[in-house]
Amino acid sequence: MRWEGREESSNVQDKRGMAMPAGGMALGGGLGTVILVIIVMLLGGDPQQLLNQMNKQEQQPSRSPANASRKIDPSQDRDAELKSMVSVVFKDTEDVWNKLFRTEFRAHYEEPTLVLFDQPIRSACGVASTQAGPFYCSGDNGVYLDFGFFRQLHQELGAPGDFAIAYVIAHEVGHHVQNQLGILPKVNKLRSNSSEAESNRLLVRLELQADYLAGVWAYHIQKEKNVLERGDLEEALNAASRIGDDVLQMRYQGKTRPDTFQHGTALQRKSALQLGMKTGDAKGLMRFFEMSESELDNFGK
Repeated sequence: MRWEGREESSNVQDKRGMAMPAGGMALGGGLGTVILVIIVMLLGGDPQQLLNQMNKQEQQPSRSPANASRKIDPSQDRDAELKSMVSVVFKDTEDVWNKLFRTEFRAHYEEPTLVLFDQPIRSACGVASTQAGPFYCSGDNGVYLDFGFFRQLHQELGAPGDFAIAYVIAHEVGHHVQNQLGILPKVNKLRSNSSEAESNRLLVRLELQADYLAGVWAYHIQKEKNVLERGDLEEALNAASRIGDDVLQMRYQGKTRPDTFQHGTALQRKSALQLGMKTGDAKGLMRFFEMSESELDNFGK
């Protein structure tokens, strides 16, 4: 992806190195970062339930201003280049969704905030550690990113590339689009009155929709700015296929339990992303909630 020298988003808060006071949050259970990221909340939607559980162990740390941002000397920042890249990608999501909300939905797009963190951080959804991975919080319209996750995506899951990272960002922004359109709160309300199995099925639809929206973004950013390079789309599709519930459960648990899937299979996720890339149809996002259970199960096959 050609990102060097292009405009960066002004909606970025760099909170790396801004640690909460000691004792501010304790995480138990002995789960490692990778397992917690992948099994619990990898590329999740609204993380309210997980973060609420974390908050039960919290000891009311002091608050820092919501818009606080740490100034890091670029010469001392090993991730300075990565920060610039994700800021450019975030700006690209703003440009695409501002236009699509105006032309397709006849609505105003409220731009989200990108928050970079590397230590426990307080969001409107509660307190999150780096073990939570990337997430979107509807309470403050924030997309939260920990750069350590991108290293895991590359080194441990076999999904390298700048456009794999762009896909992750676009997916989380997809949750913000869902929130802006009123889809996210409606689904969360339905989940609160559903069985665990049905709640999981709704989450799968929500996550596939966010993958689809990431693909829609990719279609339009290429159409508008022609910034993609050879292999970029393949990087994103590879990343989507590496984080399917079936692939991850088999890798970390040695077996799959379809009734516990919350994000979709590798084939479903890749197919949803690919469909968005192919059509660029923002208005087609509701197809994932219009599918029957059988159609959902066979999506992508």
